[in-house]
Amino acid sequence: MTTLTIAIVVVFVIGYAFIALESFTRVNKAAVALLMFVATWTLFMFDPGSYLPNFTPDMVNGVLEKHLGSTATTLFFLMGAMTIVEVVDQNGGFNFVRDILRTTNKRKLLWRIALMTFFLSAILDNMTTSIVMVMVLRKLVDDHHDRLMFASLVIIAANSGGAFSPIGDVTTIMLWNKGLITAGGVIKEIFLPSLISVVIPALIMQWMLKGHLDAPVTTSNVEDHVFTSLERKVIFFLGVGGLCFVPVFHSLTGLPPFAGILLVLGVVWTVIEVFYRKERHAPDSMNRRVSKVLGRIDMTTILFFLGILMAVSCLEEIKVLHMAGAELNEISGGNHYLVTGIIGVISSIVDNVPLVAGCMGMYTDLVRDFAVDGLFWQLLAYCAGVGGSILIIGSAAGVVVMGLERISFGWYLKHVSWLVFVGYVAGIVSYWLQNYIVKLLA
Repeated sequence: MTTLTIAIVVVFVIGYAFIALESFTRVNKAAVALLMFVATWTLFMFDPGSYLPNFTPDMVNGVLEKHLGSTATTLFFLMGAMTIVEVVDQNGGFNFVRDILRTTNKRKLLWRIALMTFFLSAILDNMTTSIVMVMVLRKLVDDHHDRLMFASLVIIAANSGGAFSPIGDVTTIMLWNKGLITAGGVIKEIFLPSLISVVIPALIMQWMLKGHLDAPVTTSNVEDHVFTSLERKVIFFLGVGGLCFVPVFHSLTGLPPFAGILLVLGVVWTVIEVFYRKERHAPDSMNRRVSKVLGRIDMTTILFFLGILMAVSCLEEIKVLHMAGAELNEISGGNHYLVTGIIGVISSIVDNVPLVAGCMGMYTDLVRDFAVDGLFWQLLAYCAGVGGSILIIGSAAGVVVMGLERISFGWYLKHVSWLVFVGYVAGIVSYWLQNYIVKLLA
């Protein structure tokens, strides 16, 4: 390993440490990721001939642009999906979800929350679904202690639901865009383990919740009357149904997933503009149009993904990740259950995006378990997604709910983490059994 290679790795490790310790350093992880991106590639430019045979200056730009193009497909997908969900929410598309969940029975509400969050997260994304469900919970549950338990279940269900869907979590989106998993493959293989990872904690939680809730109070909000009930449902089904259609569009046309998401955004945008042509709508309706919502998209998150994915691509280019993957595979004796299980636990401490990005660069020899829809990639999708629920800081969904409901790290660790871990391990075991039975029947 050359001095320059060591320097690039050191820069990445230091940056990664700052990202993991964001809550202590108070330095936004997006800023650190962008510095990592530029610093690693600048070091690479000092001596690209060490990594590129028959080096020419144009080759370096070509390599950089190739990785940037690959990263951009993920970023455009995320921006499109985030905009669609925000527009549906802003225009009352999720109102009827609240009505479906209404009940005074705590245990019934627990299962409705679990299942609704699980399936919504597979269609939307875990962070957005968590926000929507917490907002709904506030209208259904007055007692703060009870709401903490329901909100914790939202985190578990959102992360598990996102794990079995190609569009439900950033990590699965990354794996899907890279062609390492297929939409049908990940749904077929990971659905049952993901469902088990929710059902087991929910079964235990239901014994912690006794009695009934006070009857929900129906409040009138001007936002509920911007569109008619039918118009709100049209927006919901166009947005959510469109997101479900994206994998189908990809399969039919062969175009990358971001093209499908932009198609759906265009359709939703057009329909909302037609609806807003009516003069009867509220004066502040402009704030809920797509053109305004675009300005409220969380660009900090987008820039973080840009920085971290490009920094990881530099490590991939200098072959460090490939060497690390080979070493890890040798140490574990090729036991992918052990490797991915550990990765899942680590993802509850540090961000799962760079973890998965690193694994994508480590294992590039697409044979056997590393082939498309191979055992390793399926397990990685499950473990990186579900494992993030073990600690409340381990996922975007957990951090968001932590802030909205003021859940302390200690309270979650004491009351919820062990439930998540039991469900997490049960899901891995069910995946093993599922594959074992398939092999016996083959």
